Amino acid sequence: MIGIPGVGKTSLLSTMVEMIQKNGKTVHVVSYGTLMFNVAKENGLTDRDELRKLPVLEQQKFQKIAAEQIATFTEQIIIIDTHAFINSPEGYYPGLPEYVLKIIKPTNFVAVSAKPEEIYNRRMKDDTRSRDKITLVNIKKELDVQSGMISACAVITGSPVRLVLNREGKIDEAAEKIIKSIGL
Repeated sequence: MIGIPGVGKTSLLSTMVEMIQKNGKTVHVVSYGTLMFNVAKENGLTDRDELRKLPVLEQQKFQKIAAEQIATFTEQIIIIDTHAFINSPEGYYPGLPEYVLKIIKPTNFVAVSAKPEEIYNRRMKDDTRSRDKITLVNIKKELDVQSGMISACAVITGSPVRLVLNREGKIDEAAEKIIKSIGL
């Protein structure tokens, strides 16, 4: 499951986990960025938001290790909470490059989005992270980049993509669409 910051991915995932568990399935939600940060901490990094500012070669090293960890999970349903791209100093770097896709072998992709104004408002309320300056124009650009990146992932893997709009106050509706689309 991918989505730019502010689409409501974390809240949506919490709702989905509850629904999936009610159906008697085991589910594991893993934050790709958290796994990468845990590896990076072992290498001296102290701030998660600095991870995306590292040279791409270092990010690739941490991505690979995190992907290898994910590949060992055995739950019936594994949901990876990640981003389609990383806004690095070199440009938009794929959050799921081909070598990662080969390791984790995803069966489905879900791209979560929201109206740019809703994303803007959600980001403005989030004081838990150190974000870059945001504008509606930047948010629209990020949504476009996300669309291109996730389309490439689908082509590489042959896995379907479900596009879901997470509208304000409609989280249950979005969660049900996702669960239905992955056959649960």
